[in-house]
Amino acid sequence: MSIFENVNKALSASIKNKESDKVLTLRAIVSARKDKEIEKRTQDKKEVTNEDMISILNKMIKQRNESVEMYLKAKRQELADKENKEIEIIKEFLPQQLSHEEVEKVCSEIISSSGAASLKDMGKVMQILKEKYLGKIDFSFAGKILKEKLKG
Repeated sequence: MSIFENVNKALSASIKNKESDKVLTLRAIVSARKDKEIEKRTQDKKEVTNEDMISILNKMIKQRNESVEMYLKAKRQELADKENKEIEIIKEFLPQQLSHEEVEKVCSEIISSSGAASLKDMGKVMQILKEKYLGKIDFSFAGKILKEKLKG
């Protein structure tokens, strides 16, 4: 079952159970997917893939994390809590993330298998990571790990 099918199923269940906060978040996901679908149509591409959905969901999480930071700076804890709840709802539809230890191990394996030796090779390694682990790795953390490993 695709990510979008899971979202639609959860949306139907949330409407039936009158979970208004969850309904709003799920409708935002549906809306973001529809926007992506329109964008792809104008580029003569086919339909929205699971990879596109992962990208959409990660973007939504990033936006909400930025909002949480702003709300906390403004001492608006209730709004930060609301955004955190939305983040948790969105995360339900993403593939399971690898732990930090697993990310370090994967980075080491890819560095050795690709023959990367310096920071110049970081782009090549990141590309391999994105191909194999899209949606399963926090790429900002992976980037930090790669910088450390490729420096020395």
